[in-house]
Parts: sequence; structure tokens; C-alpha cells
Amino acid sequence: QVQLVESGGGLVQAGGSLRLSCEASGRAFSTYSMGWFRQAPGKEREFVAAISWSGGSTYYAGSVKGRFTISRDNAKNTVLLRMNSLKPEDTAVYYCAAAYGSLTAADYDGGYDYWGQGTQVTVSS
Repeated sequence: QVQLVESGGGLVQAGGSLRLSCEASGRAFSTYSMGWFRQAPGKEREFVAAISWSGGSTYYAGSVKGRFTISRDNAKNTVLLRMNSLKPEDTAVYYCAAAYGSLTAADYDGGYDYWGQGTQVTVSS
């Protein structure tokens, strides 16, 4: 069992930055690949970024590539999402997710085993 708690969301102006954090409890965090997804009002949940259990591979949605960076610290059971050059269309609830082992399809939310409660990110124009 893995419990995930996100933090770091908030209100920021367009062009600004935020850093989201996801802290995992439970054993064997280093055996889980981690992902970030987001859901805007009235829209389906969409993939943002993912990182392999070792941290050696990262994956990004086209809409955030070059602006967002995912990283992990297995010693601290934490995965981070650094978001730069934020746009109003980045406004959403951001969710952290964990998938046991390697990712076969990083952008497929059905492949993740555990989810956090989400943190709100609002980008004003």
C-alpha cells in the first residue's frame, strides 16, 4: 500500500513558476514509477509527466515539454514537478500517481495503482 500526498499548488501569474511535491508513505517507494496528471474543470484527466522507478527515464506531455521538469528523491520518498513559464491553460487540479515497477505506457492513467488527492494550480492571465 502506498499513500500519496501532494503539496505546493497555489495561485500564480502567467509566466510564473511553481514546484509541486508528492510525498509517498509506505515501503519500497523506489520500486514505483511515478506520474503527474491534471484535470481542468469540465475536462478529462490528462497526463503531464512521469519518471521511472530509477529516475533514469522521464516522459512529458507535448504541452508541457520544455517548461516542466519531473524528478524524484528515493531517499526522501518524494517526487517533484517543477513548473516554469506557466500559462492559464495549465490551471487544473494536479494529481500524483504511483505505478509498481516499470511503465509500459506512461500516459495511460489506468496503469497507475495509487493516486493522491490532488493539489490545485491556478494560473491567472
